[in-house]
Amino acid sequence: MPEFSEFCDDYAPSSDLSSVVKRVKVQSPIFYNNLRGVSIVHGHIDSLSPKLREFVESNVELCRPSHVHICDGSEAENTKLTRLMVSQGTLRPLPKYKNCWLALTNPKDVARVESRTFMCTRNRSETVSKTRAGAASKLGNWMSLEDMQLAIKERFPGCMEGHTMYVIPFSMGPVGSPLSKLGVEITDSPYVVASMRIMTRMGSQVLKALATNCDFVKALHALGRPLGKTHENPSWPCDPERTIIMHNPEANEIVSYGSGYGGNSLLGKKCFALRIGSCIAKKEGWLAEHMLILGITNPQGVKRYIVAAFPSACGKTNLAMLQSSLPGYKVECVGDDIAWMKVHPRTGKLHAINPENGFFGVAPGTSTETNPNAMKTVFSNTVFTNVASTSDGGVFWEGMEKELPPGVSITDWHGKAWNKSMGTTAAHPNSRFCSPANQCPIMDPAWEASEGVPIDAILFGGRRPAGVPLVYEAFDWDHGVFLGASMRSEATAAAEFKGKMIMHDPFAMRPFFGYNFGHYLQHWLSFKDRPNIQLPKIFHVNWFRKNDQGKFLWPGFGDNIRVLDWVLRRVEGDSESAVKTPIGYVPAPGALNLEGLQENIDLQQLFHLPKDFWTQEVEEIGRYFEEQVGEDLPKPVAAQLEALKARVTSL
Repeated sequence: MPEFSEFCDDYAPSSDLSSVVKRVKVQSPIFYNNLRGVSIVHGHIDSLSPKLREFVESNVELCRPSHVHICDGSEAENTKLTRLMVSQGTLRPLPKYKNCWLALTNPKDVARVESRTFMCTRNRSETVSKTRAGAASKLGNWMSLEDMQLAIKERFPGCMEGHTMYVIPFSMGPVGSPLSKLGVEITDSPYVVASMRIMTRMGSQVLKALATNCDFVKALHALGRPLGKTHENPSWPCDPERTIIMHNPEANEIVSYGSGYGGNSLLGKKCFALRIGSCIAKKEGWLAEHMLILGITNPQGVKRYIVAAFPSACGKTNLAMLQSSLPGYKVECVGDDIAWMKVHPRTGKLHAINPENGFFGVAPGTSTETNPNAMKTVFSNTVFTNVASTSDGGVFWEGMEKELPPGVSITDWHGKAWNKSMGTTAAHPNSRFCSPANQCPIMDPAWEASEGVPIDAILFGGRRPAGVPLVYEAFDWDHGVFLGASMRSEATAAAEFKGKMIMHDPFAMRPFFGYNFGHYLQHWLSFKDRPNIQLPKIFHVNWFRKNDQGKFLWPGFGDNIRVLDWVLRRVEGDSESAVKTPIGYVPAPGALNLEGLQENIDLQQLFHLPKDFWTQEVEEIGRYFEEQVGEDLPKPVAAQLEALKARVTSL
């Protein structure tokens, strides 16, 4: 299989690491001093800051690659890497579109592996609460720092032999913004380089920022080599039996082995932006959250920004790119997945940035009908993963049936001929598109603003087919934190879970907490005590309630603007538009704008609060808090649960 050096005809090696043999201690317990033959095929080792150079050299000694490539993020570099991946079989061109590519993974490497993802700290209590006897923690996996080093020792020595090591300097957030953070990922996967170029600000501009010898988040990734085996799929090397993802928040380090897919390998995404990011945020007094950000301008020209936390595949990207069905409203996207929020010293409001530079969206279900703006975004400069391909050089996934030209045949993500009568899916349920954010036709003009955008409302939500109304508003900040803490939703295909079981997913952060959930709740609660703070209102939404026949009660998609219209009126102080219920404020009769809807909406059923459902809901939440948070549950959250229990008796 060709390596990068074969495609470097105009790149002369700039130096040899044998001339800069390390004089510093390697972080791993394994040492290798023979660096002869390791050449720099792109970039200059001597130009790196001392901290970055030490990070690179120590991992060269550990992983023993044949070549080192220091990424600059240029178009020329990306073109060469793309040529390399096509020759290796990792990427296939999609001639129907401009600069689009298809990757098909090893079928064992298709999702986040939450059971093998760990936070590594000195004390277990830093990561997870002391659960009730016999109850396994579902809010994070803990590993000791000693076991982390052992896992590195068992997997990484020599794991890049014969490969090129890529050094990816990147910024989460606009380079130079006070809300942004710098990172460097080391990997042996050109697919990761190409994807990180889309998902982050990557390359020479970040190298310049790192030249001050500042600190940065250190991320090490290796595809892995199965012990005593050859790769099942040479075009997608991985080691699924030994895959592991580890985070050390004390040192701001991420180490990932064995998986080339998604959040397991694009370490700026969930690993940095949420797990390590939430730890940094707690120390520095801000919030790193699994939230979309969008701007809404009403017919009167007043613009507000909101954030929303939904689990994966619950409509986040659709809402972030919403096309309004109400005339006069303008919706603009700041981000579809992650929000970093800090209190602005002048306004006292939470200001948010999208730390990412692209969209890594779930493909199935995305269509011109459900998300026209996404469909206008993804068909240029995009890497598709595990979608189906078509005989006319394009892609297909479930939801694109109306987009398929007549006479075009489909090949599924396994590479086999496919048609709908087979009863299988053409695209993997967690197949993805990786597209530059600036291609979205409704990106907000302030999406890269250095100081972020001011947030007026926070939405929590998930897939709840029964019992939970379309929208309700928290009574106050403490109640809003409780709504986030008690979120539940059907499991999604983004993780390794199967079936549509209802899972607790507090703040849509269950797989992404970087530290003890009880401490996380206390951090959220603490914001109300800050001087001159102007906190956003908090709401809960549920687009997915069904009737007894299994049909959705709410049309969703573009009509969700009708819910946002009510939310914004509540933000602006419209006291006549809401009525109080035991669970929160809901729209008053006639307060939801249903003008122009083509179907009749059963508002009575959509907002019905069944007593038996909510009695059971309170019991489930209480049991969850007891089992998963225990003594670390903050008293204000416990008080909110007791208050809800008392109010539900009146239903």
